[in-house]
Amino acid sequence: MDAVSARSSRVVILGGGPGGYEAALVAAHLGASVTVVERDGLGGAAVLTDCVPSKTLISTADYMSDFETAHHLGVHLEDSEGDAVADAVADLAEVNRRVLDLAAAQSTDISARLAEVGVRVVAGRGALTSASTVRVESGDGVEHLETDVVLLATGATPRVMDTARPDGERILTWQQVYDLEALPERLVVVGSGVTGAELAQAYLGLGSDVVLVSSRDRVLPGEDPDAAQVIEDVFTKRGMEVLGRSRMAAVERTADGVVVRLEDGREVAGSHALLAVGSVPQTRGIGLEEVGVELTPSGHVHVDRVSRTSVRGVYAAGDCTGVLPLASVAAMQGRIAMSHALGDAVAPLDLRVVSANIFTDPEIATVGVSQKDVDDEVVDAEVLMLPLSRNARAKMLGITDGFVKLFAQKGSGAVVGGVVVAPRASELIFPVTLAVQHRLNVDQVAATFTVYPSLSGSIAEAARRLHSTD
Repeated sequence: MDAVSARSSRVVILGGGPGGYEAALVAAHLGASVTVVERDGLGGAAVLTDCVPSKTLISTADYMSDFETAHHLGVHLEDSEGDAVADAVADLAEVNRRVLDLAAAQSTDISARLAEVGVRVVAGRGALTSASTVRVESGDGVEHLETDVVLLATGATPRVMDTARPDGERILTWQQVYDLEALPERLVVVGSGVTGAELAQAYLGLGSDVVLVSSRDRVLPGEDPDAAQVIEDVFTKRGMEVLGRSRMAAVERTADGVVVRLEDGREVAGSHALLAVGSVPQTRGIGLEEVGVELTPSGHVHVDRVSRTSVRGVYAAGDCTGVLPLASVAAMQGRIAMSHALGDAVAPLDLRVVSANIFTDPEIATVGVSQKDVDDEVVDAEVLMLPLSRNARAKMLGITDGFVKLFAQKGSGAVVGGVVVAPRASELIFPVTLAVQHRLNVDQVAATFTVYPSLSGSIAEAARRLHSTD
């Protein structure tokens, strides 16, 4: 039996990101003695350099786009003398200070919460010397922690290529952009996945001239194709230059900027380059291979659905596992790991009910099965897509792009997936997630009251249209 006695157990967690701190809260609640070892600050990259900062930056850009929408709604911004107000201008230094201050405040809140429940936090670097011993190097020296349970939550770091070395000034990773004092005049974003697409649109909204270099046929190649097409159309409509089927060969500094060289010989000049070409797990040099923890060829920690590694008593959660790079999944993996290790009731991780969001404008939120699953006949489902342009509330808000899409299992009518493309889609996906999680059918969704007018009314309308008369 893997579980240990919670009341007498010792837990050491390497990493204070969502997987680590959420696991610490569960372990402390179950009565364990918990130590979190974190080198860079509680919250990890998700809070300090990735998710929280990027979404704060994106929110600022979204606010600026409201000025454009206002004009279409009949609202004209004028000064006290009746003259039209000039376009809004972003002070990037001020924006970035707010971004980093907010991230620091969130980290402080996490620290306070862990302190409330008695979790010890060590600012340092940890490594396994055995399955039950962790060596910690900190400002106070070296300490060896004996433990019953270890959780690896060490995260990932931006992928760096030999032909495109970040310098923190002109060639940047997504963790370095918050040091910029001035808005890039012409930003070349390399990579059109989630991070690249989000930040490309953020800087476009803030006022930069943006070029997006994509090695694939379209942006967001791993997402719903209809949703990705909406986003690419919005990008180009707002003035972004999207270079599809364009693989980066190298990025170099010039006298006054950068040049991105493509494999086909073309060159793209810019003032700055942002590299968004993936990430690598932080699993090397912390004793994993020495104690027998199995790693995948990519360097990720191999785990099962309750977060166990190949070594008894050692668990892992978050981006270092490569399961699904979402803060919500990391947190769930961490909670599951502690519940399992300490003998509490636990349900294995179920990726079929994970909701995810891409914070472009409009946002893309998804849950459950995908269009690809249906097209490849992995799932036998009816699909209904309803454009938001027909929604009364969308008309009031000036929303012209986006849709609601539902997937319903043939026969039972059970809602097995959904896609929402809309402003604040991250909020709208929740009722669809509830339906998928609890196997509600389209008739049950359709029979649930929605406010009129509301964007969520389109979800109920899509469900009504999926009602079977057979």
